[in-house]
Amino acid sequence: MAVMDGCEGGNKTWALDERECPQCGTEMDVYTSNGRVVEDSVCPKCGYTIKAQEQVVPGLKKEKEE
Repeated sequence: MAVMDGCEGGNKTWALDERECPQCGTEMDVYTSNGRVVEDSVCPKCGYTIKAQEQVVPGLKKEKEE
């Protein structure tokens, strides 16, 4: 029932975000839903993996350890 999908269907939709890899800085595609990563995302350059179910906080970047 497409009519009944209105608000409820929007919560199930994945959003594609382009994120910077915390390890090498390359742009990565990350699928999110309700503030969580939906599936593992692997950096095409260095292989860094953002695991599924990690919480995504907009604008928060991991600081590099010295």
